[in-house]
Amino acid sequence: MDQFMQAAIEEARNGLNEGGIPIGSVIVHNGKIIGRGHNCRVQKGSAILHGEMDALENAGRQPASVYKESVLYTTLSPCPMCSGAIILYGIPKVIIGENKTFWGEEEHLKSRGVNVEVLQDETCINMMTKFIEEKPILWNEDIGV
Repeated sequence: MDQFMQAAIEEARNGLNEGGIPIGSVIVHNGKIIGRGHNCRVQKGSAILHGEMDALENAGRQPASVYKESVLYTTLSPCPMCSGAIILYGIPKVIIGENKTFWGEEEHLKSRGVNVEVLQDETCINMMTKFIEEKPILWNEDIGV
């Protein structure tokens, strides 16, 4: 498995171990992780800290040129909010662990020129499937249902 997707999965596991939702993300620039994060909505009582948003927050302020040369890895298909941030910062490529449990804004990302790759990784699928089965109310809250 790609080391960066593995790092995103580790972040997702961190979130789950903290009592949150198992979605993780890393941002990679020139072969180095510059930001990593996981869904922290439960842990921090946040309305917006999805995995991708947490990774962006943890990357800190970066010049636009850095984001325009970066790849965002995420364990789950990005929602409209996270996709908007990807577009806003001009991140050109997103690698998604899986989209079987949740289909996000992939078509919108593609329409804006973002290269989207979906792995259908069994670890990501199994982690989310189990979480959704065990905590459907929390999952629905996270996706705005």
